[in-house]
Amino acid sequence: MEKIIKTIAEELNIKSSQVEATIKLIDDGNTIPFIARYRKEVTGGLSDETLRTFYDRLNYLRNLEQRKQEVINSIEEQGKLTDEILQNVAIAKTLAEVEDIYRPYKQKKKTRATVAKAKGLEPLAEIIMKQEETKDIFEIAKDFINVDKLSDEDKKNKDKVVNSVEEAVQGALDIIAENISDDPKYRKEIKKLCYREALISTKAAKEDEKSNYEMYYEYSEAIKFIPSHRILAINRGEKEEFLKVKIDKPEEKILLYIEKDILKKEETQFTNMLKETILDSFKRLIEPSIEREIRSDLTEKAEEKAIKVFGQNSKQLLLGAPIKGKTVMGFDPAYRTGCKIAVIDETGKVLDYTTVYPTEPQNDVDGAKKELLKLIEKDKVDMIAIGNGTASRESEMFVADMIKEASREVHYVIVSEAGASVYSASKLATEEYPDINVSIRGAISIARRLQDPLAELVKIDPKAIGVGQYQHDVNQKRLAESLSGVVEDSVNKVGVDVNTATPSLLSYVAGINNTIAKNIVKYRDENGKLKNRKQLLKVPKLGKVAFEQCAGFLRIMDGDNPLEITAVHPESYEATEKLLKSIGFSKEDLKDKEKLTDLRQKLKSVDTLKMSQELDIGELTLKDIIAELMKPGRDPRDEMPKPILRQDVLKLEDLKEDMILTGTVRNVIDFGAFVDIGVKYDGLVHISEMSDKYIKNPSDIVSVGDVVKVRVIKIDMERKKVGLSMKV
Repeated sequence: MEKIIKTIAEELNIKSSQVEATIKLIDDGNTIPFIARYRKEVTGGLSDETLRTFYDRLNYLRNLEQRKQEVINSIEEQGKLTDEILQNVAIAKTLAEVEDIYRPYKQKKKTRATVAKAKGLEPLAEIIMKQEETKDIFEIAKDFINVDKLSDEDKKNKDKVVNSVEEAVQGALDIIAENISDDPKYRKEIKKLCYREALISTKAAKEDEKSNYEMYYEYSEAIKFIPSHRILAINRGEKEEFLKVKIDKPEEKILLYIEKDILKKEETQFTNMLKETILDSFKRLIEPSIEREIRSDLTEKAEEKAIKVFGQNSKQLLLGAPIKGKTVMGFDPAYRTGCKIAVIDETGKVLDYTTVYPTEPQNDVDGAKKELLKLIEKDKVDMIAIGNGTASRESEMFVADMIKEASREVHYVIVSEAGASVYSASKLATEEYPDINVSIRGAISIARRLQDPLAELVKIDPKAIGVGQYQHDVNQKRLAESLSGVVEDSVNKVGVDVNTATPSLLSYVAGINNTIAKNIVKYRDENGKLKNRKQLLKVPKLGKVAFEQCAGFLRIMDGDNPLEITAVHPESYEATEKLLKSIGFSKEDLKDKEKLTDLRQKLKSVDTLKMSQELDIGELTLKDIIAELMKPGRDPRDEMPKPILRQDVLKLEDLKEDMILTGTVRNVIDFGAFVDIGVKYDGLVHISEMSDKYIKNPSDIVSVGDVVKVRVIKIDMERKKVGLSMKV
C-alpha cells in the first residue's frame, strides 16, 4: 500500500498524507462528489476531476499489485523464483511489464521450441549459447539422435523423435529463438527503441477506391509524435478495410543490440548460426507480438485522450445555461414525415403538439405558418428551439420568415438534438408521456433541453449525446464509466430540487441509486412536497449513509429551513447559524432581498482563519459556506454563456472572406473546434487559428457552448466547408 500511496502522490503532485486520507474516504464508501465538496480539509481541496483520476489510478495500481502477487506465486510453484525475478516484478510499473517478466514461465501452447524441449534438446541449446565448444557442433549433435533408443510406441510420435543431426541442431536453435523472444530485458529495450524511432506506415488496401481515408493511402509518421485522433482514424480505416497498417521498426539497431548481448567478441563456429537464430527470433516471434503491443498501447492512449475530450465536451453541454421562465416551442425538423412541434410552458409541462409540413416534398409553407402562428399567440410562446438534424436548415429558414409575422417578439435557437430519437423510443419516455406519439417526444425533448439542458440530457445514454470524436471506436465500458462520472459531477455541481426532479436526475445525485430515486418520487407523490432534508430519512432504503452523501446536493426551495436552498450540508447547519449570528444575521434573512445586500457586505469582511477556529470547522469548509450564503439558491450554470438567440438566417452563399461573426462552439476535438455560425454547416477553427500563441490543446482555449467571435478565412462551396479563425 505504501508503494501505491507514493506513486499516486508523485503522479498527482500531492502529499502522501493527502493520498492516504483520500484512499480511506474512498474505501469507506464515500462518493467522489461528496469527497470533492464536503471533505476538502481531508483531501486538501482536490477537485472532482483530480479525484476521478485518483480513483482510476488507485484501481489500476491495486490490480497491478494483485497481478504481481499472482505472477510471483505461479513462478514460485514452478520452483523457478529467483531474487532477480522478485526485484524485476517489484520495480515493474505497468501490467505489460509484469506480463513480459511472466512470459517465459507461462504454460505455452505447442510451439517449435516446446517440441524441441520434449525431444530433450535443451542441453544442446545450452552448449550452442555458451559458444565454448571446439568440437564440431554436428558431431556433438549425434548424441541427441534418439530414434534407436525409443520404444516402437514412442517412435510413432513425431514430437519425440530426433532423426538427424540437422534436426537436433535446428531444434536447439528453436529453443534459443524462443528464449530470446521471451527475455523481458530484450522486449523492454526493443519497445524503447521502437517508441523512440519507429514509424507508423499506412497504404491503400484497395488502390483506386475513394474513401474518407485518402490522406492515409501513402502515409507515415513517427509514433512518438502521432496525435491520438490520427491513431483512431487509422484504426477505423483499417477496420473498414481501406488501409493496411504496419510499424516500421529500427530493425538493424534491434538486431545489433541482441547480437552484442549474446555473441562472443571472437568469432566461433556458432556466430553465424546464432545471428540467423536472432533474426528468426525477431522476425517470427518478437516482431509480431511487439507490433501488436505497440498498436494496442497507442490505441489505449488515443482512446483515453478521446474519452477525456468527450467527457469535457459532455460536461460543458450538461452545464449549458438554462433558459428559465420562458414558454418554448420545440421544433423537430424532418422532410417526408413532417416537422414535429411541441409547446412547453416554463415548468416543462406540455401545452400543445402538432405536425406541420413546410419542407419537401409537401412544401405546405402557408398551412404550417398559419398553424404555428396560432400556437404562438394561444400559448404565448417566447422562443422556438430548432433541432440541428435533418432538414434543420430549411426549418430554420421557414421559422425565421414566420416569426416576422408573429404578434409577439419571438426568437429562435438551434439546439443539438443528439440522442433525442434514442430518448423518444426509450422506456423512460414511454413512462413520462404514455399517451404521446414517439415522434412528438423528440420535439418535447428539444424544447426542454433549451429550458434545462442538464435535467433533459441525463435521460439519455451519455454516448448518444455525441460531442467528441470516435466515441464509437473506443472501449465502450471505459467510455460509459467515464461519462457516468462526468454526469454525476455535473448534476452534483448544480444541485437538484428534490421536489421537482425526475428519477433520472435524482439517480445521479451522490449516494442515490435508481431504486432510491424512484422511492423519493413515490414518497413525494404520496406525502406532498418535502419541507426539509430530514424528511429524506423517511424514504424507504434511504438510510443514514445515503443521507450523508446526498443531503447537501438536494435543494428544498420553499421549505422550513432557508439553508436548504443552498449547498450547505446539514452537518454544518450549527456552525453556519453561529456564523450568521456573529455578524448580526439569522438564516431567515436569506429570504429577505434587502437584508441580503447587507449580509453580503458583512460576509466579505469575515476573517476566515480566525472564524474557522472559533466555529471549530475547517477554513476551506467555511469559505464554501460563505460562498453559498452570498448567493443563496444560485445556479452555477447562470455564469455559463447563454445560447445565441437569432431572428434571421444566413446562407452559405451569404458568407464572404474576412466576415466577422458570432458563433457557438458545438464540438472541441484534438485539432480544433467546430463552431455554429448560423449557416447549415459548422465551420472549423483549426488549432493554428485559435490564438497567436502556441496552443497544445484546443480545450485550453474553448469549451462546448462557448460563444466566440470568428473571422471567415476560407469558403469551399463544393465540399460545403468553412474555415474560421479566432484571431479576429
